[in-house]
Amino acid sequence: MVVTGVTTTATKTRTALIDIPSSVTLIDERRLEDRKPQTLNQIVGYVPGVNVGNYGFDTRYDAFFIRGFQATYTGVFRDGLRQLNSPSGLYRNEPYGLEQLSVLRGPASVLYGASGAGGLVDVVTKRPTGDSFGEIEGLVGTHDRHQLNGDFGGASGDGAWRLTGVLRESETHLPGFPDDRLMIAPAVTWTPSDATRITVLGEYMNSLTGGSAAFFNDANGITDIVLADERISDFDHEQWRVGYEFEHDFSNGLTVVQNARLQEVDAYLEYAYVLDPTTTPVTKGSGVANDVVDAFTIDNQARYTLNTGGVSHRLLAGLDYSDVDYISRDGFGSIPATAEVVTPDLIDTVAQTFSQTGIYIQDQIDFGGLGIVAGLRHDWLEASTDRFGVATFEQDDSATTGRIGVTWDLDGGITPYANVSTSFEPNIGLLLDGTPARPTEARQVEAGVKYQPRAGVLLTAAVFDIEQTDGVVFDAASGINRQVQQDLTSRGLELEASVRLAGGLDVVAAYSYTEAEIERGVVGGTGNTPSGTPEHLASVFADWRILGTGLGVGGGLRYFGESFGNDLNTIDNDDRLFVDAVVHYDLTHAVRLQLNATNLFDSEPVNCTAGYCYREQGRTLLASARYRF
Repeated sequence: MVVTGVTTTATKTRTALIDIPSSVTLIDERRLEDRKPQTLNQIVGYVPGVNVGNYGFDTRYDAFFIRGFQATYTGVFRDGLRQLNSPSGLYRNEPYGLEQLSVLRGPASVLYGASGAGGLVDVVTKRPTGDSFGEIEGLVGTHDRHQLNGDFGGASGDGAWRLTGVLRESETHLPGFPDDRLMIAPAVTWTPSDATRITVLGEYMNSLTGGSAAFFNDANGITDIVLADERISDFDHEQWRVGYEFEHDFSNGLTVVQNARLQEVDAYLEYAYVLDPTTTPVTKGSGVANDVVDAFTIDNQARYTLNTGGVSHRLLAGLDYSDVDYISRDGFGSIPATAEVVTPDLIDTVAQTFSQTGIYIQDQIDFGGLGIVAGLRHDWLEASTDRFGVATFEQDDSATTGRIGVTWDLDGGITPYANVSTSFEPNIGLLLDGTPARPTEARQVEAGVKYQPRAGVLLTAAVFDIEQTDGVVFDAASGINRQVQQDLTSRGLELEASVRLAGGLDVVAAYSYTEAEIERGVVGGTGNTPSGTPEHLASVFADWRILGTGLGVGGGLRYFGESFGNDLNTIDNDDRLFVDAVVHYDLTHAVRLQLNATNLFDSEPVNCTAGYCYREQGRTLLASARYRF
C-alpha cells in the first residue's frame, strides 16, 4: 500500500514510513484523485499539525502553518529541491501536475538546508512511467469554472516521455477576481543502462487571479467593503522551471545522484485599497507591485551501503548549493470615481541576492530491531540587500545543524521512536524597519509510536517540543502588513490514522493539539499565543469504492478550534467546522464521472490573523468527467 509504504522525503533514501524516526504523512495519487484539490492548501488540509485556515479565500498563494510555524516561504519543496520564494513572488503548485506528496513535520535542515521549524511539504512532479497512456479530463464548477486537463505518456527504446497540461477559465464569488491558469509540464527520461537514469522535468505556468480577495478592516474588524476595484485588480503570475535528476549505480554499494533546477517567477500585482470608507463611492487608492525571483539549486549525493558484523549502514554524503536573485518594484496612485484608472509607474525598491552552500552526512543504521538515523550539516550563507537610494546590507552567516533519531521495532508491528533535530533558515525580504531578516534557527525534541498491524494500516502518535529564534512572521499592528521577527515555542500532540483496505475503503483521520507561545515579537505580545494558531485541529476523510458497482462515495470534516486574531490576544476567533463530500462512478475502466463539494453547508465564517480579518469561501461544486486510453 503506497500510503503506508516508503518515501525519500525524510532521509533522501527509500525508507518505510514505520522505520522513519519522524512524523511523516504520504498522500498518493488516489487521494489526490478522490479529493480533486484545486490548490496545495486543499491537499494538506487533512494532515495533522497543518493549519490552512488563517487567510480565508485567496487563491493567489498557498499559505499554511506546520506545528504553529509559517511554512509558506521556506516549507515547500519540489522533487527534493526547495522552491525559493520572495515575499510576493511565490511559486505555485498545480495539483494535477503532481503524482504524490509528503509532509515531514519538524526541523529538517540536516538534509535540506533552508527549511522551517515546523517542517516541510515535498511535492513530486508527474514523470514518465515507461508505459503508453493518455488521459483527458473536463471539469465544470461553481462560478463558471471550466477546466481541461490532459496527461499523456509514451516510451521508445531506452527513452520515455510525459506531457501534462491544464487550461482553466474561472470566475469566483468575488467580482473581478478570476482564477485562470495555463500550465504545461513536459518530462523525459533516458535510461541508457540498468545502472543509469536521467530525467528532465520542465514546466511553464501562467495564472491570472484578482489583485486582492480581502475586505476592508476598520477599527471594529472586517466590513462588507471589497478592497478590489475591477478597473485595477489583476494579479498576473508567470513561472517556469527546468531541471534534471541523474542517478548512477556502480553496483558495488555506491550510487551517485545529482538533482538540479533553474527556475523563475514573475509576479505582477495590481490592486486597490481603501482611503476613506465613509464617502460614496468609497475613496480608494491604487497600487502595483512586481517581484521577480531567479533561482538555481543543485544537490549532489553519494550513497553507500555496507554491512559490518551484523550491522547494516546506509551512508549518505551530500553537497548542495542555492543561488537567488530577487528584485521588488512597486508604485502607488489614486483611483478616480468614474474615469479610467491610470496604472502607477513601477519604481525599484529592493534587490537581494543570496547564495547558500551546505555539506551534509547521514548514516542509517539497522541492528536487529534497533534503527538509528544520525546526520550532521554545515551551511554557509552570503547575502546582499540593496534598498535603492537608502542603504545596502551585507550578510555572512554560517550554522551547523543535526539530527539523531531512533526507532525500536517491537513485535506486532509496534515501533516507538524519538528524535532531536535542528534547523537553519535564511530568509528573503526585509523587516518592518527596512533591514534584512536574520536567519531563523530552531531545535526540536520529538517522541512517538507507530503501529502497523497489517499492510495498508498505519497509526501514529507523537509529542513534540520546538523552540525557534528569529522566525519571520507578518504583522499588521503598525497598519502595514510586513515582516517582523519572533521567538516562538510550540509543544503539542499529534494523532494520525491512515487506513486503506482491500475492500475499497480509504480513510485518513488526524488530530493535533498545539500549545504555542511567543517568547519575543510584537510589543505587548510576549507570553501570548501567536495569532491564528488554534490549540485544536481535527479532520477525517473517508472514501468507499463499493466493489463490483463502479460507485464510490466519500466525505470529510475539517475542524479548526478557537484562536486569537492578533499577537496581543485582544481579538477572538470562533471555532469553525467545514464539510466536504464526493461521489464518483466508473462507467467503464476508462470513463469516470465525479462530483466534489467543498464546504458543503456553505459556511462563511470570519477569521483574523496578524490583526487582519478574512472571509472564508462558501460552498463550491466541481463536476468532472475523465477518459483514459
